[in-house]
Amino acid sequence: MNAAKVLAVTVLAGSVSIGLALLGERWLDPDEQPTERRRHGASHGLLDSLPRFRLPDLEGREISSDQWADRVVVLNFWATWCPPCVREMPLLDEWQRRHGQQGLQMVGIAIDRADEVAAFLDEHPVGYPILLGGMDSVALARGLGNRTGGLPFTVVFDRFGHRVFSYLGELDETLLMSEIGPLLPDAGQE
Repeated sequence: MNAAKVLAVTVLAGSVSIGLALLGERWLDPDEQPTERRRHGASHGLLDSLPRFRLPDLEGREISSDQWADRVVVLNFWATWCPPCVREMPLLDEWQRRHGQQGLQMVGIAIDRADEVAAFLDEHPVGYPILLGGMDSVALARGLGNRTGGLPFTVVFDRFGHRVFSYLGELDETLLMSEIGPLLPDAGQE
């Protein structure tokens, strides 16, 4: 079998596997949607408030989630090898710059090796904290609703630490405006 056929079969098999995994998740729990709004309701066993955790940044400093009290916190699980993750980062960075003074705190949790993250951020710096996640962070994302382990995965918490929104997939401006905008004072006036 030539290399082109092997590549085509591999891509097809991978696509079918991903499709079946996503379809299987919906079949097992048809009430769950990739976009979820949790406004003080039944949690289906998911974490409904900003979890307490400590993760290292690239300098090895332990950063605690407690430091973001009274802020709208956006946890974005990502990796350097994930194209949609990389595409959405400039938008997240722009939102942090525009709305940080209004109480927004973007937090990137990299599910990747420290050296890969450091090299990526040297070329593509962002103005929000990037924390290094390991298997504990994968478990954290799962507890927040990411049962397939897909990336990017984003969870938003209001100023009171209540989980209000989660999304599996690439974010866009419209989605940020509709889900995060209302949580920020005067966000629609900029």
